[in-house]
Amino acid sequence: MAIYAVLMAGGVGTRFWPRSRESYPKQVLNILDDETMIQKTRGRLKGLVSDENIRIVTTAQQKSIIQQQLPTIAENNYILEPMGKNTAPCIGLAALHLLVEDPEAVMVVLPADHLISNTSEFREVIRIAVSFVQENGGLVTLGITPTEPATGYGYIQAGEVVSETKGHKIHRVKTFAEKPNLETAQRFLQSGDFYWNSGMFIWKASTILDEIGEKLPDLHERLWSLQKYIGSNRYEQKLTEVYQSIRNISIDVGVMQEASEVYVIPSEMGWSDVGSWATVYQISKKDKNLHAGEYEELVSIHSKECYVYSPDKLVALVGVKDLVIVDTGDALLICKKSEAQLVKETVDELKRRGLTRWT
Repeated sequence: MAIYAVLMAGGVGTRFWPRSRESYPKQVLNILDDETMIQKTRGRLKGLVSDENIRIVTTAQQKSIIQQQLPTIAENNYILEPMGKNTAPCIGLAALHLLVEDPEAVMVVLPADHLISNTSEFREVIRIAVSFVQENGGLVTLGITPTEPATGYGYIQAGEVVSETKGHKIHRVKTFAEKPNLETAQRFLQSGDFYWNSGMFIWKASTILDEIGEKLPDLHERLWSLQKYIGSNRYEQKLTEVYQSIRNISIDVGVMQEASEVYVIPSEMGWSDVGSWATVYQISKKDKNLHAGEYEELVSIHSKECYVYSPDKLVALVGVKDLVIVDTGDALLICKKSEAQLVKETVDELKRRGLTRWT
């Protein structure tokens, strides 16, 4: 069975405004160093999946900038969505394309905008998951051992152990939990059997399409109607018609929470979904005043613990603490780190006002 990687790269990442825009989304930003998020995602697949077996699901608007960053990925390896409809349609569309090409395809589904510091652990866990799927079928997800009672992640509760390889246990999933409040997250952490939901999946293309057919029959019917048009000059029109008619729904809610043969492999791979500027601050190097970021020069007077992005300017901080400051030349963001999750509401407000040149 051939192994294919599907990189979900169609999102905008509105929590990273003003650096992230519709034409220059989060996955093509260099958050921590010179390498962008999607380049890092591609890099950690080396030795696992060849370039010819990588599929990138994105939009026509974002395709060109991704191609510039991943020049070794062929034109035919891009699967374009006419609009974002969440992860269930994205994954279903990719599975359909792979099934037409290779009925035995195994999919490794990855968000294109996450960070993983322990690449060797990531590769080992992926190999274990692929081997399990090839032998047993089912739906496998990767769980991250929690280090704190985080309220910004979904959780997976692990049940019985069904297999163990090289010290890594594969559990049957008991439950999925949405993002909890702090009290619930603390209880999850204390229990020892809950893991962060990484949003990374491994399964056969045929299996996930069968599951979509059972759990989301309307989506399955509409996607399957595209099969005869793939490769024809009518495909794009039919795809747009399908996407205009389908629901916006995640694979977790639509399929994973309802499926019976779901498994989780817990891991400690230094994972972060890099979900906000506050998260970027947490994982960045700090100076003596506990500031982080990228700037020409920084002067700090009675200030500490700020994130500053202003690569071409001198920034002076006076008497402030715990701020996020992001200057892109045409836009300036200033917010409390504790409120960084709300940055996406700025983008919503800009759209509401018709100020789309800043989105």
